[in-house]
Amino acid sequence: MKTRPERDFTDAACQPFHMEGGEHGVLLLHGFTGSAAHMRLLGEGLHRRGFTVEAINLPGHAQSMEAMARSGWQDWLDAAKEAFLRLEKRCTYTSVAGLSMGGCLALLIAETLHPSAVAAISAPMGVKNPLLPFAGIAAPFVRHIMWRSREDSPNPLDDRYDYGYPGFPTRCGSDLNRLIRMARQDLHAVQCPVLVVQSHQDETISADSAEIILQGVSSEAGVLWLEGVPHVCTISREHDRIAEACASAFRKAEGRE
Repeated sequence: MKTRPERDFTDAACQPFHMEGGEHGVLLLHGFTGSAAHMRLLGEGLHRRGFTVEAINLPGHAQSMEAMARSGWQDWLDAAKEAFLRLEKRCTYTSVAGLSMGGCLALLIAETLHPSAVAAISAPMGVKNPLLPFAGIAAPFVRHIMWRSREDSPNPLDDRYDYGYPGFPTRCGSDLNRLIRMARQDLHAVQCPVLVVQSHQDETISADSAEIILQGVSSEAGVLWLEGVPHVCTISREHDRIAEACASAFRKAEGRE
């Protein structure tokens, strides 16, 4: 199996970023093994539409898989909550948009910290990878699980921003599973407006993930279905459409639409 190449995480493209805009701040959270680079096009799109934008790299990410092995679900959730609270102090409105695992973290923030709105983008309520549910069992025997190469994908991503690990420490797979379970079991506690974004061609998450979120939250929720783009849709050709949908949902939470 051909795996994804290593990337240079000292590159400016994958560093955390802040874009000062209006009174509505948006925290952007990347996914499992990803980096802030996966959120940059979305951040630029939201900033052009008047939002203040903040993106972080979660602990253990944008460094090395060895660094990731020293982090876990609690570190990722704590970092996301701390970033939200920092942004909340500076903005009149504060929303969260998360990709993949970042979408689960966004939902967990919504369950406890009550943001203005949430966008859950490619957020898994289950996964297609048959090995991931058994990561905790496999960890003592299999050190890493590698992602498949995207080179042959019919739906290419913007390589300028595709900064993530070629795989993950197997032990960390159980941390991802835990965050998915946590987000899913308390969806009823989400009371802010929710936008769900998912591609019909998502190769990573269970196809019913969007419907589970829509049916589980206690608030107004809508969905943007995408066609012909993969899981990391924020750096796909649909990135600006996602930004427009997020901006509309966030303005509506303010009462502007």
